[in-house]
Amino acid sequence: MDLVGACRAFVYVSDRGSFTLGAAAARIPQPVASRRVAALEKHLGARLFDRTSRRATLTRFGRDMLPSARRLVDLAESMEHDAQRARRAPFGLAVPDVCPTRELARLAAEGRHQGLRLDPRQGPPGERVHLLRSREVRAAVVAVPPDEATWSVPLGVAAAVEPAMAVAYVETLRVGRTDPPAGARRVWIQPEDDVPHIRDPLTRIRDAVGLRPGQVAVAASLASAAAEVLASADLLLCSRRQARELGLHWRPVGEIRLERGYDVSADDAGDAEPLRGALHESLGRCLGALEPMEEIR
Repeated sequence: MDLVGACRAFVYVSDRGSFTLGAAAARIPQPVASRRVAALEKHLGARLFDRTSRRATLTRFGRDMLPSARRLVDLAESMEHDAQRARRAPFGLAVPDVCPTRELARLAAEGRHQGLRLDPRQGPPGERVHLLRSREVRAAVVAVPPDEATWSVPLGVAAAVEPAMAVAYVETLRVGRTDPPAGARRVWIQPEDDVPHIRDPLTRIRDAVGLRPGQVAVAASLASAAAEVLASADLLLCSRRQARELGLHWRPVGEIRLERGYDVSADDAGDAEPLRGALHESLGRCLGALEPMEEIR
């Protein structure tokens, strides 16, 4: 028996003194209200209404049970209200700065179809971890090594002038010992890639091929790194999509394969599940792991 439904019918009928009016207030057919009250009477072991008159008059037992039934109905309605409010509450999600606004909007729209009101918060890797630890968001897209990743984004280097070679080699940036430091070309690392599994291998390649320490540099922002590249022969470490958005010419790195790796972290494992599952493809497009279909065509 649906105890809450039966108690709701009982309360509405008693408040209006009529099965017809009570059923209408409860938004159920009158026969349904009668069956529910009858089932409740059978469950409780005594009659709740005196049906000898046209009005639904409470028996003494019915008057004694009405306060408890009303409390149960009020509690159920309060729970339903809280559930509705919880479903509509924003789902804070920390995402990389590199996610385009268009793809974030599509992700949020797809989230609504899955019952999630996503509220993306953009930031660099360290800030995303902080937002999750401080519980300012429910989940965060975190930077991880490619072998631990749910999504991976290949990286290369991009230049303002299209290179003649199909592959860029870091060793070609090497300058002579007598050359002035100002003439040395640099590889700029944007904040999104200032993580050990990307920065450290590139630094090791720098040292192995004999570049100067300052020839691999971390920029304060993607915009400042792109400005350096647009104004010189420097290179930007980035994804193919970023290079296209910035009007730069992208090439893979010859000496090493570099990739951004991403996974979802959340205190509640259930919060990560829809992002890895139903929203996997939409989130992958945001991160650049999956190209939008119109761009593939």
